[in-house]
Amino acid sequence: MKKFLSLLVVSIMLLSLIVGCSTQDTTTNEEPAAKEEPKTVGLAISTLNNPFFVDLEAGAKAKAAELGVTLVTLDSQDDSATEMSNVEDLINQGVDVIMINPTDSDAVKSAVEAANKAGIPVITLDRSASGGEVVSHIASDNVAGGKLAGEYVIELLGGKGKVVELEGTPGASAARDRGEGFNSAIAQSDIEVVAKQTANFDRAEGLSVMENILQAQPEIDAVFAHNDEMALGAIEAIKSSGRDILVVGFDATDDAKAAVESGEMAATVEQLPKEIGSLGIQTAVKILNNEQVESIIPVNLQLVKK
Repeated sequence: MKKFLSLLVVSIMLLSLIVGCSTQDTTTNEEPAAKEEPKTVGLAISTLNNPFFVDLEAGAKAKAAELGVTLVTLDSQDDSATEMSNVEDLINQGVDVIMINPTDSDAVKSAVEAANKAGIPVITLDRSASGGEVVSHIASDNVAGGKLAGEYVIELLGGKGKVVELEGTPGASAARDRGEGFNSAIAQSDIEVVAKQTANFDRAEGLSVMENILQAQPEIDAVFAHNDEMALGAIEAIKSSGRDILVVGFDATDDAKAAVESGEMAATVEQLPKEIGSLGIQTAVKILNNEQVESIIPVNLQLVKK
């Protein structure tokens, strides 16, 4: 009996040792689950001194937070050299995708090519790039928007009159496209463009440029500005002059929509900057997931009038 009990104890000890070793081996051989690093998207934005682009960034921020993406925004301050530096900074940070809202469609080519060389996919927002490899361009149809504005000016003036065109930053695709659409529309009427000058998408410049034009041009029936900031500046100049001139803008910022509601501005072409920013992040995530994306993603627009 004692012999039997001794054998039983030894057997139990051996079994415990085997089970313990087995458990230990299993724990040791298991690899810890890899923790996926959050993806980072860089945004080189033309300027944050413009409500339209503030909204664009806000749309990108909201969607990035929703999808668990880290967003890094750098302000190019409407300067192509700063833009190039910002893109180089994003490359050095090792972001996964770069979204660029170009200050100048031609000048941004070098920045896009730098990202291409680093193997980082590029998306352009609102304004296109004239060179380099861009996976997707997300924007409103600016030609169609300019045409919409031109057709409304024709309607307001009964097909004839004298107009001023305040142009955006030279070289920006939005300025070229909006001007093209507007001029193609009024070409079908007896409306004459008596002055055409850039105010660089800026309200203060819109004011000063319009003041000079008002002094030089005794007859002006309407103004088409390539964005609302210039349009609002022009309105201030017109109010000071005491003249009655219709103004049509572009972007439908909050200030512009308030001006339309009050009757100070005749109309503005509405874009959806928050949607542009949101779609940018969504497209970036698709690219990182190796999903197919469209090379051009259009965003709707419409005319806002009282």
